[in-house]
Amino acid sequence: MERPGVTILPYRGITPRIHDTAFVAPGCHIIGDVEIAEGASIWFNCVLRGDVNYIRIGARTNIQDGSVIHVDSGFDRPEGYPTVIGEDALVGHLALVHGATLGDRAFLGMGAMAMNGSSIANDAMLAAGALLTPHKAIPAGQLWAGRPARFLRNLTETENAASARNVAQYAVLAQEYHTA
Repeated sequence: MERPGVTILPYRGITPRIHDTAFVAPGCHIIGDVEIAEGASIWFNCVLRGDVNYIRIGARTNIQDGSVIHVDSGFDRPEGYPTVIGEDALVGHLALVHGATLGDRAFLGMGAMAMNGSSIANDAMLAAGALLTPHKAIPAGQLWAGRPARFLRNLTETENAASARNVAQYAVLAQEYHTA
């Protein structure tokens, strides 16, 4: 499928694999060992660089405008630090995910950063502007905030429902763009 205005580059002989139903906005750069699943959306001016490790983006996940998703070759461990983002996850505008793992329905707030070896479990949230330092793990259902990020409180059912609505809204919006 042709994607006007999107830079898709192979690296070390590996070309990004983008599902036909995924939306990738103009201005994005997708490089190397990157897989983007069905219904996912990568919004304007994002960079996903899977050069020294791999990136996996789950179904219906949205990576919002200006975000950077990268990996690390891992001088401190042989397998390095890939970036894996589960299904129905939200990655806010201008976020940075570097060699981290986000579970299903994880929420990384606007301008937040998740560093090498860190993880955000299913149904967990890293607040806007927060910094999750290397190897820190946010357990399921928790909200962490600050620089460095620390446990703030448990998420409410209302907040989880709002996140699910946001995922659904982004999925609809992405398909509108995708078919326009």
